[in-house]
Amino acid sequence: MAANSAPEARPLMDIGTFLNNFSHLVYPRKTYLCHEVEYREGDFWIPVDEFKGFLHSQLDKGLRYRVTCYISYTPCAACAYKLVAFLRENTHVDLRIFAARIYDRFLGYEAGLRALRAAGAEVAMMTFNEFEHCWESFVDHQGIFFPPWDDLDAQSERLSWRLEGILQKPGESCGTQ
Repeated sequence: MAANSAPEARPLMDIGTFLNNFSHLVYPRKTYLCHEVEYREGDFWIPVDEFKGFLHSQLDKGLRYRVTCYISYTPCAACAYKLVAFLRENTHVDLRIFAARIYDRFLGYEAGLRALRAAGAEVAMMTFNEFEHCWESFVDHQGIFFPPWDDLDAQSERLSWRLEGILQKPGESCGTQ
């Protein structure tokens, strides 16, 4: 990117793609990921506009970054371990992952998610706030307000409890319901 040039507008997801891949109503075969990059300045996180829509491979090691991912499924075990390696190599990056649903198709996903948390990543389920933020930031919503689906809050809470149980070390209790 040339100096002083404005960042290109990132392409926005269409409404149907968002609802079909992030809602709890259907279970698609694809994983979608939206992300934001911020850098730390004092006590504040400042958006890095030039990284909207893609993540540059060379982040300035002199700055502290926070990458926030909104993803339709939690990472599979293989992807989780790649993210763990990335975090070990890039100690100046904080990673937050908010997922719409838990990817549990293959064995090992639990250990992968625990390894991500142990590496310092924040892993959580999306709630109304994250879904609405994605809608406002990444969807070509054409002025339409975010349409929460039936049972969104209850489903998010159930998935959050399930994820907390997964993230506990085997044998630990995450509390009672």
